[in-house]
Amino acid sequence: MHAFIMVENSELWDVICDGPYIPTKNVGDLPLTMPKTRKEYTDADRKVVEKSFCAKNILVCGIRPNEYARISACETAKEIWEALQTAHEGTTQVKKSKIDMLTTEYELFKMKDDQSIQDMHTRFISIINKLHSLGEVIPKNKLVRKILSILPSSWESKVNTITKAKDLQELTIHELVGNLKTYEMKRKIGIWGDSSIKFEEETDAGDSSMMAVESEVNEYDSIFALMDQ
Repeated sequence: MHAFIMVENSELWDVICDGPYIPTKNVGDLPLTMPKTRKEYTDADRKVVEKSFCAKNILVCGIRPNEYARISACETAKEIWEALQTAHEGTTQVKKSKIDMLTTEYELFKMKDDQSIQDMHTRFISIINKLHSLGEVIPKNKLVRKILSILPSSWESKVNTITKAKDLQELTIHELVGNLKTYEMKRKIGIWGDSSIKFEEETDAGDSSMMAVESEVNEYDSIFALMDQ
């Protein structure tokens, strides 16, 4: 919903965060102001006030029917947004507790010896997405290094190959996981044999070996389909 509002009009997001615009007028010669009556609104006042109604309508139309009770008493878009934040994210203290818990889970995360790359990736991304929803964004290069660090010892040769052959600052999680899946599939059908170590050592010089591994994925699709059956 946030993204939709930003695309629609950045000023609407200002209304939600800061509250509605209330046209005011000076009180005689005193350094005081008071709200204008609707009859005193200028055309400029009306355009700004309309943004408050628009922002409120967007929020109301964007929630589920069963959540309407939470915001039915709210008069402004700001009040609606704060009510929804409290309902879904909790208070500041609760949010901090969630972040601390997820951060600990992230730091202690390990891949199990009998776990597949896909299962590990699913668990890992679940933690990252929850942290992201709470405003905690971890840089992509750190996520890549984290995945490499949590692989079991049986993956040590592959980790060394990737570390030497790839620029970890540029490598994405998608590329890394795809490469690990390719390696995992080849290990499952036992095509590596004793030459695997030699092959891995020869790939330390650059990226060509990584590309070769990825290009052979389709070659084994039919084999894995039969294995699944």
